[in-house]
Amino acid sequence: MQVQLTRDQEEFIRQAIRSGRIDRAEDAVTEALLLWEERERLCSEFLTSLDDAKASIARGEATPITQASMQALAEDIKRRGRERRAQQRGADGA
Repeated sequence: MQVQLTRDQEEFIRQAIRSGRIDRAEDAVTEALLLWEERERLCSEFLTSLDDAKASIARGEATPITQASMQALAEDIKRRGRERRAQQRGADGA
């Protein structure tokens, strides 16, 4: 397979070779494909999690997010943090 690069892409690769970031033009293509594969994998994982979330909502498992629910969550986190800190202080003093 042959790929035609734009002048800007070729110059970008030449600069990378001159600066020592890559050794050969083929390395640039390999790196680009690895990044593309990673992006596609992450996109697929995101879409799967989105489908899972939609299914959860359809089953009625969703929790509505409101100002009050966020405040309650924040207070719960603070309470658990204070409890954990008190336990750690008790363990340190024992």
